[in-house]
Amino acid sequence: MVVGMSAVFLILIIVIWGGKLLIKAVNKIAPEEESLKKASAAPAVVDNTTMAVLQQVVAQVTGGKGRVVSAKKV
Repeated sequence: MVVGMSAVFLILIIVIWGGKLLIKAVNKIAPEEESLKKASAAPAVVDNTTMAVLQQVVAQVTGGKGRVVSAKKV
């Protein structure tokens, strides 16, 4: 029983290390560039009509207890 549990533990450790190694290799070969472009762009503002709809939906869902303070397009 101890041999079987040890084998499972060893295999899980190998899988974890292999996953970490794969993640590091992929990040070195193909770094993520898209997030840099999105972060530099100014956040888009939601128009008044959409904000009014959001406020009505939140008020209806929360029974008038919730409120929308701000909204941004993602």
